[in-house]
Amino acid sequence: MKAAKSVVVMGVSASGKTTIANLLGAELDYRVLDADDLHPAANVEKMRAGIPLDDADRAPWLRKVADWIGDQRAQGVGVVVSCSALRRAYRDVLRQADAQIVFVWLDVDRDTLEQRLAHRRGHFMPASLLDDQLETLEPPGEDERAVRVAPSDSAQDTADQAIEALSRLD
Repeated sequence: MKAAKSVVVMGVSASGKTTIANLLGAELDYRVLDADDLHPAANVEKMRAGIPLDDADRAPWLRKVADWIGDQRAQGVGVVVSCSALRRAYRDVLRQADAQIVFVWLDVDRDTLEQRLAHRRGHFMPASLLDDQLETLEPPGEDERAVRVAPSDSAQDTADQAIEALSRLD
């Protein structure tokens, strides 16, 4: 994976973004950011209340994520970010930080997502927002630098699949 110094692990809630991003960061020796950590309190409260975010809510948050990526890249540091990045327009904001950014799309089936959300504790994103997330998702286009990974039962196997897919990129 010669050119990818910025990797975004994307997908809907409960797809495993944070877990896989942490494993990739360790494997690649890149800095890791959970983009959820940059959400303003108003966004978190809105989601906690079961109200989906709209583009106006997401715009300043995505800009913060892009700024963090850009700051790290300016220091010569590789990054892995866990970020939903559900729409192309959102990914375009992140691409402003690094035109060579690569997206790892964790494509998880609905049944698995529902099971994970039912057992999830301590996260602000309620299961009630899954439908909105799935409706919002625009899979990466063929013209985007992206790889699709269908997660397995093992997080390490999923991370290994992602590393393998990334290694096949130009």
